[in-house]
Amino acid sequence: MSLIDYLPIAIMFGIAVGFAVASLVLSRLIGPKNPTPEKLEPYECGIVPLQDPVQRFPVKFYLVAMLFVIFDIEIVFLFAWAVRFHDLGWYGVGAVGVFTLLLIETLVYVWKRGALDWNIAHRRRRVVDRQLREAA
Repeated sequence: MSLIDYLPIAIMFGIAVGFAVASLVLSRLIGPKNPTPEKLEPYECGIVPLQDPVQRFPVKFYLVAMLFVIFDIEIVFLFAWAVRFHDLGWYGVGAVGVFTLLLIETLVYVWKRGALDWNIAHRRRRVVDRQLREAA
Protein backbone atom coordinates (compact mmCIF):
# COMPACT_ATOMS: atom_id res chain seq x y z
CA MET A 1 0.00 0.00 0.00
CA SER A 2 1.48 3.32 -1.03
CA LEU A 3 0.92 6.84 0.16
CA ILE A 4 -1.21 7.67 -2.90
CA ASP A 5 -3.88 5.27 -1.58
CA TYR A 6 -4.54 7.70 1.27
CA LEU A 7 -5.17 10.64 -1.07
CA PRO A 8 -9.01 10.33 -0.99
CA ILE A 9 -8.92 10.38 2.83
CA ALA A 10 -6.70 13.48 2.80
CA ILE A 11 -9.01 15.19 0.31
CA MET A 12 -12.07 14.35 2.42
CA PHE A 13 -10.34 15.63 5.56
CA GLY A 14 -9.39 18.85 3.74
CA ILE A 15 -12.99 19.34 2.56
CA ALA A 16 -14.32 18.78 6.10
CA VAL A 17 -11.87 21.23 7.69
CA GLY A 18 -12.48 23.75 4.90
CA PHE A 19 -16.24 23.52 5.35
CA ALA A 20 -15.94 23.99 9.12
CA VAL A 21 -13.63 27.00 8.79
CA ALA A 22 -15.73 28.54 6.00
CA SER A 23 -18.92 28.13 8.07
CA LEU A 24 -17.37 29.84 11.09
CA VAL A 25 -15.88 32.69 9.05
CA LEU A 26 -19.07 33.29 7.05
CA SER A 27 -21.26 33.28 10.14
CA ARG A 28 -18.98 35.87 11.76
CA LEU A 29 -18.91 38.06 8.64
CA ILE A 30 -22.58 37.81 7.61
CA GLY A 31 -24.28 37.36 10.98
CA PRO A 32 -25.98 40.27 12.76
CA LYS A 33 -23.95 42.02 15.43
CA ASN A 34 -26.49 43.65 17.75
CA PRO A 35 -26.20 41.97 21.15
CA THR A 36 -28.62 43.10 23.82
CA PRO A 37 -28.54 42.22 27.52
CA GLU A 38 -31.40 39.77 26.96
CA LYS A 39 -29.50 38.00 24.20
CA LEU A 40 -26.36 37.71 26.31
CA GLU A 41 -28.14 36.02 29.23
CA PRO A 42 -28.17 32.22 29.46
CA TYR A 43 -31.34 30.66 28.08
CA GLU A 44 -32.63 27.42 29.55
CA CYS A 45 -35.92 26.29 28.04
CA GLY A 46 -37.67 29.58 28.71
CA ILE A 47 -36.80 29.61 32.41
CA VAL A 48 -34.73 32.52 33.62
CA PRO A 49 -31.97 31.07 35.83
CA LEU A 50 -31.99 32.69 39.25
CA GLN A 51 -28.72 31.17 40.42
CA ASP A 52 -25.72 29.36 39.07
CA PRO A 53 -26.33 25.67 38.50
CA VAL A 54 -24.79 23.90 41.47
CA GLN A 55 -26.67 20.63 41.26
CA ARG A 56 -25.16 17.69 39.51
CA PHE A 57 -26.43 16.12 36.32
CA PRO A 58 -28.62 13.10 36.94
CA VAL A 59 -27.07 9.67 36.52
CA LYS A 60 -29.58 9.03 33.73
CA PHE A 61 -27.81 11.62 31.59
CA TYR A 62 -24.44 9.90 31.93
CA LEU A 63 -25.96 6.47 31.36
CA VAL A 64 -27.50 7.52 28.06
CA ALA A 65 -24.26 9.25 27.05
CA MET A 66 -22.24 6.09 27.74
CA LEU A 67 -24.75 3.95 25.86
CA PHE A 68 -24.51 6.29 22.88
CA VAL A 69 -20.71 6.07 22.86
CA ILE A 70 -20.76 2.28 23.19
CA PHE A 71 -23.24 1.74 20.37
CA ASP A 72 -21.46 4.33 18.23
CA ILE A 73 -18.13 2.55 18.64
CA GLU A 74 -19.73 -0.76 17.72
CA ILE A 75 -20.74 0.73 14.38
CA VAL A 76 -17.04 1.32 13.72
CA PHE A 77 -16.46 -2.43 14.12
CA LEU A 78 -19.22 -3.14 11.60
CA PHE A 79 -17.64 -0.68 9.17
CA ALA A 80 -14.28 -2.43 9.48
CA TRP A 81 -15.99 -5.77 8.81
CA ALA A 82 -17.77 -4.34 5.75
CA VAL A 83 -14.45 -3.19 4.30
CA ARG A 84 -12.97 -6.71 4.61
CA PHE A 85 -16.20 -8.56 3.78
CA HIS A 86 -14.88 -10.53 0.79
CA ASP A 87 -11.65 -11.56 2.53
CA LEU A 88 -13.37 -12.88 5.67
CA GLY A 89 -15.97 -15.04 3.90
CA TRP A 90 -18.46 -17.06 5.94
CA TYR A 91 -16.31 -16.82 9.03
CA GLY A 92 -16.77 -13.05 8.97
CA VAL A 93 -20.52 -13.37 8.43
CA GLY A 94 -20.76 -15.71 11.42
CA ALA A 95 -18.61 -13.50 13.62
CA VAL A 96 -20.64 -10.40 12.76
CA GLY A 97 -23.84 -12.39 13.26
CA VAL A 98 -22.78 -13.29 16.81
CA PHE A 99 -21.61 -9.72 17.37
CA THR A 100 -24.96 -8.34 16.16
CA LEU A 101 -26.93 -10.78 18.31
CA LEU A 102 -24.95 -9.72 21.38
CA LEU A 103 -25.50 -6.09 20.44
CA ILE A 104 -29.25 -6.60 20.11
CA GLU A 105 -29.32 -8.55 23.39
CA THR A 106 -27.54 -5.69 25.13
CA LEU A 107 -30.01 -3.18 23.71
CA VAL A 108 -32.97 -5.31 24.87
CA TYR A 109 -31.42 -5.66 28.34
CA VAL A 110 -30.84 -1.92 28.64
CA TRP A 111 -34.36 -1.25 27.39
CA LYS A 112 -35.94 -3.70 29.86
CA ARG A 113 -33.96 -2.20 32.75
CA GLY A 114 -35.51 1.19 31.91
CA ALA A 115 -32.29 2.98 30.98
CA LEU A 116 -33.94 4.50 27.92
CA ASP A 117 -37.18 5.39 29.70
CA TRP A 118 -37.50 9.15 30.12
CA ASN A 119 -41.15 9.10 31.22
CA ILE A 120 -40.76 10.16 34.85
CA ALA A 121 -44.27 9.15 35.96
CA HIS A 122 -43.84 5.70 34.43
CA ARG A 123 -40.42 5.34 36.04
CA ARG A 124 -41.77 6.25 39.49
CA ARG A 125 -44.54 3.69 39.07
CA ARG A 126 -41.96 1.05 38.17
CA VAL A 127 -39.92 1.85 41.30
CA VAL A 128 -43.01 1.63 43.50
CA ASP A 129 -44.00 -1.69 41.87
CA ARG A 130 -40.49 -3.06 42.50
CA GLN A 131 -40.60 -1.94 46.13
CA LEU A 132 -43.98 -3.59 46.60
CA ARG A 133 -42.69 -6.85 45.13
CA GLU A 134 -39.62 -6.80 47.36
CA ALA A 135 -41.77 -6.14 50.45
CA ALA A 136 -44.09 -9.07 49.66
